[in-house]
Amino acid sequence: MGFEDFGLDLTNPDFVKYAESYGVAGHRLQRSDDLVELLERCFNTPGVHLIEVPVDYSDNDRILNHEIQEKSQFI
Repeated sequence: MGFEDFGLDLTNPDFVKYAESYGVAGHRLQRSDDLVELLERCFNTPGVHLIEVPVDYSDNDRILNHEIQEKSQFI
């Protein structure tokens, strides 16, 4: 986001393994087309389920850090 790095790098944990460490069924969505099938499987299987859904934030950077800044210069 254009801020100076001050030495702190955080990364996401493996949420599936994290869930499993607490006895929860962990799932990682690989393709958006598989979501309905995965949800149905979770609803039909007893217990607690965690579904990790990856999100592509590349559009956020483009819109929030570039397009809005460019458009706000004309106001």
